[in-house]
Order: sequence, then structure tokens, then C-alpha cells
Amino acid sequence: MMNGSILFSPILPLPVLAVLAITMILFLAFAIWRRLTGWPLRALGAAVLLAALANPSYQQENREALSDIVLLIVDKTASQMIGDRPDQTQTALDDITAKIKARANTELRISTLNDADGDSGSLLITAINNALAEVPRDRVAGIFVLTDGQIHDTDLARDFPAPVQALLTGHKQDWDRRLTVKNAPAFAILGEEVTLTLRVDNQGNVPETESGRVKLSITIDGGEPKFYRAPIGKNLDVPVSVPHAGMNVIQFTAVTGDGELTDRNNTAVIQINGVRDRLRVLLVSGQPHTGERTWRNLLKSDSSVDLVHFTILRPPDKQDGVPVSELSLIAFPVRELFLDKINDFDLIIFDRYKRRGILPVEYYTSVRDYVEQGGALMVAAGPDFASVNSIYRTILSDILPARPTARVIEQGFKPAVSPIGQRHPVTEGLEQFAPGLDENGNPNWGRWMRLIEVSPLSGQTVMTGAEDRPLLILDRVGDGRVALLASDQSWLWDRGFEGGGPQLELLRRLAHWMMKEPELEEESLWVEPRGQQMKIIRRTLGETVGDVEIIAPDGAQFTVPMKQVSPGRYEADFDGPQIGLYHLDNDDQSTVIALGPSAPREFEETIATAERLAPITAQLRGAAFALENGMPVIRNVRMGRAAAGRGWMGITPRGAYLTSDLTITPLVPAWLTLLIAAMLVIGAWLHEGRR
Repeated sequence: MMNGSILFSPILPLPVLAVLAITMILFLAFAIWRRLTGWPLRALGAAVLLAALANPSYQQENREALSDIVLLIVDKTASQMIGDRPDQTQTALDDITAKIKARANTELRISTLNDADGDSGSLLITAINNALAEVPRDRVAGIFVLTDGQIHDTDLARDFPAPVQALLTGHKQDWDRRLTVKNAPAFAILGEEVTLTLRVDNQGNVPETESGRVKLSITIDGGEPKFYRAPIGKNLDVPVSVPHAGMNVIQFTAVTGDGELTDRNNTAVIQINGVRDRLRVLLVSGQPHTGERTWRNLLKSDSSVDLVHFTILRPPDKQDGVPVSELSLIAFPVRELFLDKINDFDLIIFDRYKRRGILPVEYYTSVRDYVEQGGALMVAAGPDFASVNSIYRTILSDILPARPTARVIEQGFKPAVSPIGQRHPVTEGLEQFAPGLDENGNPNWGRWMRLIEVSPLSGQTVMTGAEDRPLLILDRVGDGRVALLASDQSWLWDRGFEGGGPQLELLRRLAHWMMKEPELEEESLWVEPRGQQMKIIRRTLGETVGDVEIIAPDGAQFTVPMKQVSPGRYEADFDGPQIGLYHLDNDDQSTVIALGPSAPREFEETIATAERLAPITAQLRGAAFALENGMPVIRNVRMGRAAAGRGWMGITPRGAYLTSDLTITPLVPAWLTLLIAAMLVIGAWLHEGRR
């Protein structure tokens, strides 16, 4: 395609040319005033000189026509995947592709809008701006968007170079139900109720039968559901108690209505971390000794521990002649502690305690029942545990994991973690707290000087002492837990004897294990979410574990193999294909995890609408069209005119081109210009001379 035009490239600056032109006009006016008959020739000569100084030239371009570009943004976010919207989108995409392909000098650029990271929703305007950044704006003839209209970045709308036309999926009769959690705490105290506020709303063309109240179920960690009747369009306060420490996954589900668009927003998942208000500990000491002070200082140093210390300061068999009436001791509420309020304690510790006739048989029975019903008992054994007055000779033998042999080993030894202790969470990795390693590669801990020999009956021996005898034995009894420490010398670590050892870390883990903290369960399965990815962690005392079975929110099932990363610890990574609640099973362990937000922004509103698209379609007089009414035809319109009408949508051809060759030729050669000007001036002189 050829195109020509005249260009001016003045030899002198324009102000100078203007001064010369004014001067010439003044001289011509003087000539006319003097009635010089050659003034027309003089005027033509002056005009030729001015034209020569303006330097006119002819520019000729060889142009290559560029095609117009139509942008098509296809919304494939989560809300566009419900119902028959994927089919509507594909049909419209095929229709637009065929129509643009049939148009001359027009090409189609397609961009796909997928779910953004996190909970950003449908970022349609961002997708349009990104598509515009990849093409010249002066070639864009139209922008089409295939969407349901539920977009979340309308505040980013700017001036668009061409009309925006929206093609809406969905149907006029669509209706949907949404469940939202209005408030939920991040933490809750065990044993105390927290109030959660829920709300169920119906949206769209709701049938008359779907009004009033709706059935609502609540499950914790995938357990048995509890049911409520929730009012539509009103807040509902629901009391919930978290059953265990650590993360509790609570799922709320509203029953799906007939013909409802989707049930993806009928469910909301929240996670509440269960914490203990205070740890209530009953420390029962048989007699004052150095280790007792260590226990007391350790427990009193923690502000979250309520300690009740019961100790024998004056044994009944002590005969020193002091009248009982002169003793300033206050009677200890033994019956209240061991019978009436024993279940108020989280942990009972017997520290070098032996039978003295102070605690009746029924008190020991109460302690046994307390453990079997879910309590925790720890025995720090001293020489008295090996004697005939040992508490093992009571009903407590039913729950203790080892039997004393009556032998007390009085020699120095370094505590060691047993092979099974390497996998148990209480002692796993305890070596890293040692000052160093000895010549045999063992932790260089300080020695203990006494070990009570016991014969294990049940449980796991996680630490050993002198002669490789059991030192620390952990066991589960009924619903409760028991720990037996076969030495009263742990205080040497606290005092730093021969370098000391991790007494504080060991006892902290031990207490948390007895409190059933999830992170210290020896057989456990849990998940750490990272966006849409989850890290699956399995801890076991066994040698192997099976594959993890995963059930996705839509019912799809996956099998994931586990890989051992350390003794007793297996891990695997899994990318969740969608947001929602996942159920995981491995051997006899199961858990649930919620990926993504509890109430995804994509499903806050699912009914197709043109309201949010109005600010961008109205800029250049575009419009929104419902696909259920049929596909509109495509017409050419001029910029500034209405770009949409009944059954049609417009694009604005841009006529863009690319200049491939450029030729510039002077209109008149310089010598010819001078010759013409000279002839005109001489002609004027000769004409006036003949006169």
C-alpha cells in the first residue's frame, strides 16, 4: 500500500521566516502605494523565495497493513467450574473463535484467568491489563470477557483502548445457599465452651420451599456430627468445646437444597488451637530430699502450673517426745485431694513416696481409677520403691509398668536413649541437648549415681541406665498414662554435675506427653498446610508404615507413599487439587486438614451478575450479554459510537499499519527556485522600465 504527503523542513527557523514574510509584505505594500505596475511579479518572486526557504518535499511511504487484535479473557476460576458453566464457556469460546477467524484482517488473542494464589478471588481486570501489556494498544479493536461476573478487582479498572463486551455464563433461575462463619477464635481453652456465630443465606432465584430453617451439622476432626436447625438470613450462636489440645478442625455443613447451584459454599471449615488454661499438678513427696526441691522449683517456675505439694515432714513413726499438741503443723486435706477433687488434677507425681499408713487403701484405689479414666501418673522411684513399703505393694501395681526386684544399684552411670526411645517423641533427638559426645559417640551427659532395678511388665523403655537396665518406662493404662523413672538422681543434671544434662527438656516433654499433647503422640498422623500444598507427617514406634489414603473435598481418592526421614518419622508432600476439607487415613491413624480459606472468596457469591462489570463495559459503551439468550453477532463500529445493541456487540477497526519503506524527494530543485525567482524579479523591472 502506497501513501504520499508533502512535508516542510524550513531552512531557517520559523520566527526568522515570519520576519522575512512580514518584511516582504511591507515592501509589496510600498510598491502598491507607489503604483509600481510590476508589484504582482514582485509578489510572486517573494512567494517563491519564501517557499524555497520552507524547503517543501514529497514523502512517499510503503505501508503494510496490520491486523486488528481482539482480546478474549476466559474466566476459569473456581466459580466458573460449577453447574454447566464450563460447557457454556467452551461453546462461547468456539463461537467467538470461528467468528473472528472469518473476519478479514482480524486476529484473536486468548488469555485464561485461573485461580490466584491465596484467597484473592477472580482478578479479571488484572488479567485484562496483563493481556493489554503484551500487544500494541493502537491495534486493539475489542475486548471480550467470558465470565460469571463475580470479579474482585474492579478498583483496578483503567481506560481501555477498545470497547469491553462481557459474555455471562449461568442461568436466570439459578439459586444458591451459602454458609459463613461470622466469628471464630484462634484459640480455645480445653473444657470451656466458645461461642461461634454462623449464618446461612440464600441467593438468587430461591424457591419458596427453601425458606425458614435449614439443617446444620457440626463435626470436630471428622467425628460424629451434631445437628442444629439454623434460620435463613439470621445469625446463629453455636457453643463448641474443643476436645483436645493442639489443632482442632471443625466443619460446619448446611444441607444442600433441591436444584441448588453448588454445595461448595454450604461447608465452612475453621481450625481452633486447643490450649490448657493451667496445668494442675499434685506432687506427693515421701520425705524432704535434694531431688524434691528440684521438682518443686521446676514446677513453681512455670506460671501456667498450679502446684499442690503434699510432703511427709514428720513421719508417724518418728518418736522424739514432742507432744502432738505442741506441733505447729496444719492438718493436710488428704481426703479432699485424693477422693473428692482428684479428677481436678492433670498430673500426679509420687516422688520417693512409700507406704506409711497415712494414705488408706481406698486412696490408692482412687489414684488407680483416676489414671484408668484418663489421668496421668508419674513415679520418681527412690530406694523406698525397692523396699517392702513400696507403693508397688498396693493396688497401684495394676497400673505401674514395671515391678521392683528389691535391688538398688549404687554406682555412677550415664543415662542413654534406648533404640525404641530414638523413635519415641519424648526422647527423640534428646542427644542434641548434650554438651558433646564421648569417645564412644554417646551423649556426654553427667552421671547419675543410683538406679532402682525393675522388671518391665508393659509399656516402652525409652531410656536405660546402669547395666543397660530400664531407667524411664512409659505406658498407657486405660484412657490414662503412666511414667516410671527408676531413679531419684535427675536433679544432678539440674545442678550441672559433670556437665549436667537436659533435665528441663526431658521433663517438659514427659509432662506434655502425659497431658496428651498431639505433637508428642508416639503414634500420630498430622498435616502441615502450606497454601494448596500439604506436608503429611507420620510418627510411629513401628518399623514401617503403609501408604496414606486421601479423600479430597469432591470425593476423589489419592494414595500417597510415605518416605522415612528419621527413625520413626515418615513424611510426604501432596498438592491439593482444590480448596476444602481433606480426610487422611494411614494404618490405624486418621486426621483431617483444611486447605485454603475457611470461606473461599470465589464462593461468597456464585449467582452470575453484570453489576460488577458495569464500570468497565460502560467506558466505551459496551455491554454484558447472557449466554443463555444466545451468542450476539459481531459488528464494526466507529470509536465513540454505541458499541452494543440488541443481539450484537461491536468492535472498532483500528487501521494500524507498519511503514516498510520511506522516500523523500524535494518538490523543486534549488537552482530552479532561484531561476524562477530571478525571472520574476527581472520581469517586474523590465515591465516597469518600458513604462
